[in-house]
Amino acid sequence: MSALGICRRLARRGHASFQHYEDLRGARLLRGARLLHGAPGKPEADEQEGDREAAVPGLRRPRYDPTAYRRLPEKESVEPVVAPPSRRQTGGRSVIKNKPDEGSEDGTPGRSVDRREARSEDDDYKPDPRAFRRCRPEYASTTLDLSRRPNAIPSERAFLLLGNAATSKDGPTAPEVAELLGELSHVSPEETASVRSHTRFPELLRCTAENLPRFSHPELLRALESLVWLDLPASHGVLGSFESELVHRASRMSLRQLLLAADLWRCLKKKAPRFLERLYEAVGPSLRLLGVAELVQLLYIMGEGRHCPKDLVEPLAQVLTRHLEKLDPEEVGIVCLGLFKSQTSLSLRAVALLVDRACSVAQEMSDFAVVNVFKLLRFSHLDHVAWLEAMAQEVPRRVPGMGVIGLMHVTLACSALHYRSEPILAAVAERLPSVVQRCRSKDACKLLWSFGALGVPPSRCPEFYSDLVEAMRRRKAEFQRFPEHLLTGLMGLAFAAQFPEDLLALALSPEFVSEALRKTQLDLSKDLFTLDGAVGLELPRWTGPRLDAGPRQEAAEWLWKTAQSDICQKPEVLEAERLLCHLLGGQQFVSKRMVLPHTRSVDLEVHLDSTGTPLPVNSCLESAVVPENSLPTGSSHKTLLGLVGVRLTEDLLAQLLTSPKALEPSAPSLQSHPPDLSRPEARGGVETELFPTGPGVSTHTPGSFNKVIKLAIQVSNRNHYCYHSEQLMGLHAMKRRQLKLAGYRVVELHHWEWFPLLRKRQAQKLAYLHCKIYSTID
Repeated sequence: MSALGICRRLARRGHASFQHYEDLRGARLLRGARLLHGAPGKPEADEQEGDREAAVPGLRRPRYDPTAYRRLPEKESVEPVVAPPSRRQTGGRSVIKNKPDEGSEDGTPGRSVDRREARSEDDDYKPDPRAFRRCRPEYASTTLDLSRRPNAIPSERAFLLLGNAATSKDGPTAPEVAELLGELSHVSPEETASVRSHTRFPELLRCTAENLPRFSHPELLRALESLVWLDLPASHGVLGSFESELVHRASRMSLRQLLLAADLWRCLKKKAPRFLERLYEAVGPSLRLLGVAELVQLLYIMGEGRHCPKDLVEPLAQVLTRHLEKLDPEEVGIVCLGLFKSQTSLSLRAVALLVDRACSVAQEMSDFAVVNVFKLLRFSHLDHVAWLEAMAQEVPRRVPGMGVIGLMHVTLACSALHYRSEPILAAVAERLPSVVQRCRSKDACKLLWSFGALGVPPSRCPEFYSDLVEAMRRRKAEFQRFPEHLLTGLMGLAFAAQFPEDLLALALSPEFVSEALRKTQLDLSKDLFTLDGAVGLELPRWTGPRLDAGPRQEAAEWLWKTAQSDICQKPEVLEAERLLCHLLGGQQFVSKRMVLPHTRSVDLEVHLDSTGTPLPVNSCLESAVVPENSLPTGSSHKTLLGLVGVRLTEDLLAQLLTSPKALEPSAPSLQSHPPDLSRPEARGGVETELFPTGPGVSTHTPGSFNKVIKLAIQVSNRNHYCYHSEQLMGLHAMKRRQLKLAGYRVVELHHWEWFPLLRKRQAQKLAYLHCKIYSTID
């Protein structure tokens, strides 16, 4: 009997069980198709729902999100394979090529989550991202159940099959190759490495590559599934041949076969971008006819592939909106994860409706699904008030069972949304000591960022900060590979006025700075600039390294250029600048600039002497004298300069905001004189004793200029504060602290005060600014 005959006879011993498995898969395919599509020729009605950007109650878009570091892909390692003889090149197909695959699992582009880092999940929290496939039976025909391996066979039998196949004179046929791979996939997980290292295994893969065009669709998918069970590395060259073959025949395969192939690529941890492109092309025309299972599976695949074609976003949103009420809790979570990973920006309305559905099933969702909803909200920069309020009750209940990665994502989302929930933060701080030993560098640094950005002081949770700083020290070696993590953690600590000198010395060392600036995928120069500026002000005795003048100058110029086209052009800033110039006597008394460029925001700087007389900002302050003829004439200006000691009380502010002529437009001319506030009718009824006037109030001598009062006027907006709170976000709280260290008095034009005044009369705005400025010089 020939060797080939022996091989076939041995293979037939396990053929019955394998054929039964294939029959079951075919039956599931047919049954799933009937369940999803119903009778032929009767597709589901396409409900055209408009996706207009409507104002949805309870939603807000915060704009400040400093955590999105983006990374470009890196080359993956290559496992050598015996290259098969070349075959005819048609239709863009190619044979095995021993080169890195740019769509490999590592080095994902456009993601803040770094996939190259070691994936050390918590011992007590290992989420299953494929748990959604257990929600409905339709997934059985489009996904592979990794929990149900084929019945194991002895490794000796596998070695015998490999040896007999290699001795065949003519070589096995395509069905025999598929059957042989199916037999080998029955080895136990512990024996797969020995099978792959067998000397005959590369020859089998070469033979497989040669027979790929002769495989039927089921045989091709069965062969690829066998490689999953054999745990073939994603970098293996034979997978390139499988992808080329699937790309070539994608137009002839059914949607469910394409979805199954995409899932097998995911199980192999290989992106296969060319195949996914063909999948999206094939699904486009029938996208609106997708059932729930097909839609969820497609979004999962898009998420794992980190891409969603732009032309599919709108129809996807419509289909998703139509199926929302049919989604199970875990399906809601995986849909959110798919949208987050693929960076798919749905409309405000579509995201709101999706999170509405999550709210309705929140108590039934797993921790993994809850975290995925937070990820989508963080990516969308959207506050969903109902969800956040529900999570303020739900998350503290779940935190004791969550691992450090889940804790990090929840707090990072809260900081990105500016949502300071005391119950969530307290629960996370209490849980952290028990899981801190399992912190990756990324987890420790982003937790520090989140708490610092939300303005949580170390006095509230001292162990939280100290434990995470120690975790950073333990993971110090990782920062050479991931410098952005170190800068993220140190920035969060700087927000909270914490400066671990050993870690700062590392971050500002010439070697680390040089390595960080070489990473062109990430713009770390601004973070280095901010950190260096904070060290210079808050550690006056610092003797460690500092950032060179070149990088500091470049970062400062870039930040000012950006501010000129953004912050400096905001109506509230322009109006404050205009009125201050009017109030103080000219543009030379107001400077719009970045007093502390490393804090990334603009100030209106004003200088006064000890009597309240404005000084030119750009003059030599030690000898500055304002000539009498440089000031506007008339009693009104002297009266305004004499309003030293006026307090902005609640009653005064209420009167400013509730004038009978509140909506009258203000005079736009810079030449108009401010009102004479010595007259009661110009003060809106404010008592005269609040405005001390009289001869000599504004008189001064050159000696009175020795003490210069420097004011840094802050025109804030709601994104500088935590949501529905007067608590400043970390960066802006740090700026106020450092302005005081630099010798400035901070004057706050709170957005809840200044914005309503923008529509009031000019006299009211001038009175408000006057009270704010001159109450600082008492």
